[in-house]
Amino acid sequence: MESFDRERFDDVISGRHEDFSFEFYEAVLSEGSGATRSEVFRGVVVAFGTITRFPGLLVAAHRTDKASVGFLRGLFGDRLEELKSGVAALDEIYEFRSDNPDAARPLVTGKLARALEWLGETWPESPVRLALREGDGFLLIPLARNLFELPADGEPIDYTAHVEPMIADLAALLATAALVRKAGSADPKTE
Repeated sequence: MESFDRERFDDVISGRHEDFSFEFYEAVLSEGSGATRSEVFRGVVVAFGTITRFPGLLVAAHRTDKASVGFLRGLFGDRLEELKSGVAALDEIYEFRSDNPDAARPLVTGKLARALEWLGETWPESPVRLALREGDGFLLIPLARNLFELPADGEPIDYTAHVEPMIADLAALLATAALVRKAGSADPKTE
């Protein structure tokens, strides 16, 4: 599997919302060199603390995007066993892998599968990738547009046209992270 060998970050936002910390990164990950350089991922990476620690690593990557699978494996390791969610549509789209399949199976066949179905409706550009590792969660949300783009220098900023959509996108990212955070929890209080 291939992985990325170059990253570029445009905007980085970190903060705390309610009871969890988060970081957003607008990122472009690519591989190769010169004219053969190709993008592996373009979008927003959301990093956040999980409610309960996952004992190991669980990854859900876009099945047909071998470069992203390679990126996640390169980031987290290659000794991951494949799991099925039991939802045919999700299993066609996602490759679920974990180094602790016994702990991952209830999440992959339960709350996490439902969360991924919702994420597919909320972020329809391309399947969201995710990873849970110990106390950390990572979402890779593919987006072609610059999420935090403001008008060019000298052009006035209009609250309704420029700021409101950005706030709505930030709220959607936080809601998405909160959903995955809850879905990745084995804590019965989060059911």
